[in-house]
Amino acid sequence: MDTFWEILKITIPAVIVLITTVYVLKIILKKENENRRLQIILQNQKMITPIRLQAYERIILFLERISPNSVIMRLQTPNMTVGQLHKEMLVLIRSEFEHNLSQQLYISIDAWEQVRNAKEKTIQLINTAMEGLDVNDNAIKLSQAIFEKLIESDKSPLQIAINYLKEEIKVLY
Repeated sequence: MDTFWEILKITIPAVIVLITTVYVLKIILKKENENRRLQIILQNQKMITPIRLQAYERIILFLERISPNSVIMRLQTPNMTVGQLHKEMLVLIRSEFEHNLSQQLYISIDAWEQVRNAKEKTIQLINTAMEGLDVNDNAIKLSQAIFEKLIESDKSPLQIAINYLKEEIKVLY
């Protein structure tokens, strides 16, 4: 019986030390894994943040490029008809949009919705300005009608989207 107690005297402290060591190692390994994960996240942030900023920049540039003022200045020629200008404006806006579709990957869902709505409202404004005009009239009539519609509206849908994007960019800093 004495041997049994001697073995227990040695075994119990050894088991306690073993359990304590396993517990401490678990805590150390868990913290090490958390640190590694945090470092990976920080590395990804360093790589993704510039890409996201570039995406916001490209989307704002897109919105500026599809503004009726900009589109009219780029497309209108002296002998162009209302129908030609209308068609080319819509083609340009849609092609610019398609060119920038991949940017939605880097901006928020709400921001992308703002961009899509701004594009659609711009197309709607152009189509509304086209109503009542003869497609064979000089393109200046369509330009005037578009500018009148822009003046009538309180705030441009494009400007609303740009402001939304600018506010969202502030969060990145």
